Amino acid sequence: MKKIFSFLVMIISVIISPAQTLDRSVRPVAGPAPKIQLGNIESFVLPNGLKVFVVENHKLPRVAFSLVLDVNPVLEGDSKGYVDAAGELLSTGTQKRSKDELNNEVDFIGATFSTSAEGMYGECLVQHQDKLLDIMSDELMNAQFTQTELDKIKKKMTSQIVNREDDPDAIASSIRDVVDFGKQHPYGEIESKESVKNITLDKCENYYKTYFHPNVAYLAIVGDINFKKAKKLTEKYFRQWQKADVPSVKYDVPKAPDADQVIVVNKPGAVQSVVNVTYPINLLPSDPDALKAKVMNTILGGGASCRLFLDLREKHGYTYGAYSSLSNDELVGSFTAFAKVRNAVTDSSVTQILYEMKKLRDEKVGNDELQGIKNYMTGIFAIGLESPQTVANYAINIEKYKLPADYYTNYLKNLNAITPDDIYEVAQKYMTPQNATILVVGNKEEIASKLAKFSASGKIIFLNTDGEEEKTMRSVPPGITAETVIDNYVKAIGGKENLDKIKDVTTKMTASIQGMDLEIVNYQKAPDKFFMSMGKGKMIYQKQIFDGTKGITSGMGDSKEMKGKELEELKNQSTLNLEMNYEKLGFKLTLKGIDVVNGNDAYVLDVESPTGKKQTEYYDVNSGFKVRVSQIEGDKIQITDMSDYKAVNDVKYPYLISQTIGSQTFLMKVSSIEINTGIKDDVFSTVKNK
Repeated sequence: MKKIFSFLVMIISVIISPAQTLDRSVRPVAGPAPKIQLGNIESFVLPNGLKVFVVENHKLPRVAFSLVLDVNPVLEGDSKGYVDAAGELLSTGTQKRSKDELNNEVDFIGATFSTSAEGMYGECLVQHQDKLLDIMSDELMNAQFTQTELDKIKKKMTSQIVNREDDPDAIASSIRDVVDFGKQHPYGEIESKESVKNITLDKCENYYKTYFHPNVAYLAIVGDINFKKAKKLTEKYFRQWQKADVPSVKYDVPKAPDADQVIVVNKPGAVQSVVNVTYPINLLPSDPDALKAKVMNTILGGGASCRLFLDLREKHGYTYGAYSSLSNDELVGSFTAFAKVRNAVTDSSVTQILYEMKKLRDEKVGNDELQGIKNYMTGIFAIGLESPQTVANYAINIEKYKLPADYYTNYLKNLNAITPDDIYEVAQKYMTPQNATILVVGNKEEIASKLAKFSASGKIIFLNTDGEEEKTMRSVPPGITAETVIDNYVKAIGGKENLDKIKDVTTKMTASIQGMDLEIVNYQKAPDKFFMSMGKGKMIYQKQIFDGTKGITSGMGDSKEMKGKELEELKNQSTLNLEMNYEKLGFKLTLKGIDVVNGNDAYVLDVESPTGKKQTEYYDVNSGFKVRVSQIEGDKIQITDMSDYKAVNDVKYPYLISQTIGSQTFLMKVSSIEINTGIKDDVFSTVKNK
């Protein structure tokens, strides 16, 4: 033990010796680029045209099969989504295997298996490779699509679209494709609820039968397998796959805008803006500039140590993260710099993004910064080689994009050879902040006026979530006033005579907030008694009561009596059939114009209560129903949408209420409404309910 201790002391003394002290102010000198052992890529072609690549890797007893179609994307038109649906249907069964049987067989051998509109991927232990290839080849040649499975896929797609419509990041991603590529290019099409409805089984089957053929396919086999075995297996399972003529479509190459333009997609109530500075670029994967442009983009926004992140987050505190992406592609690539920022600094964030883009064009990057980025990219590349799917893609890319055979073997060598002059040169070609679309998804009421300065024309284009130009607020026709809008609303929901008959209303609703199911009960009694409770079973989280004179709010054991303007406001809001009593109670109404709410025209009415509290109400031009209320709550905008009106005792009430506060959206569904049940006054007792 003493000898071991002495040995450790000697080691430590060497480590802390002054001669060995590390000077942290000096960046370590980079060593030579490590040599990449991608593995020898051997290939052959089956008589049916299937191109096969084999990469041996005997580290683990596993093998991966990656099949990729080499076809141009399809313009799907009013049925956008059917190509992806066909890709999903490809894994739902064959003529001899049901979906359940297929899934059970894959699970039994512990394999990974997935399909898409561009091919399929499978991975398993070596001893199960025959079984996996039997499954993959069966799906390729004998896939059976059913309406039942398509209906499930369409339902899921519709649900995803609904979620996308409420997700600013998803909206930005979709609209970015529209503005970069245009709706007449396959990269610029957007799935909508209507396009999903138009997806048919025939269209999905036609895509499968038209494009899934071996003469336009690549198969990469990576893992614990030799060339001879791989060839034998491929011939056994894929030689019967029939080749056929496959259509090839060419598209015009989208162009960047001639000058900067600003596009805003309105997200009412949003407290943050999703900012994108974006444009298409013409950069092929085989272009000598491709790797240099990738390094340039990584310098700008490739991670937490890159310029956009350091500027917008570390220096200015505008965001949690700012990044950029640059893609090359056979048809057309794209560049995007993006960040999610507070509304108040939306324009400032755009300024800084454009500044960093211009700086790359105007100033050569320093050697130290460039070397740090190259070191980072070296690590990322090396980690990627641990994935069989990545190695398979590399093998296919060499053939598909006509890259040099040693492209990936020499990748790090070529990366290490890139100089500041190279970065400056590609920045002049591909970093064009003067020809960009500045796309912002956010609350237009707060951000739009400050963004016009970035547009060369001085104008802002407003788009909806489907990428269509949104109508701006328009003037109302002659003869329409705030009073007539309210009168039409009263008539639409049942008329004054029926509303006057109502003495009390009981409304019960259900809601889900952050995964918690809640029950909401509202009681109202003429003229102005009100009770609301929110909870689950016997557990009540919040109550609000007004007995006609006093008001309280309580929750989780705490109770507060309301006073002053707060009490007066509660009294006003407790009034039964409030809209019908606006004039009587002294509310001020201002008709602003006509705007679009959820795709339909609506009158915009500013409403100010006697206490000075303001909100904006929206009434559907055609139906007369109130469809939205917008108001400020603290530092956030609260948006409440009402829909699905149904009649109860000749009076119509909204049965679906969606409320958005900041980034949170709560959906409330009315389960029952009862009228004139004789609610007792003690229900509204502020003493009993404390």
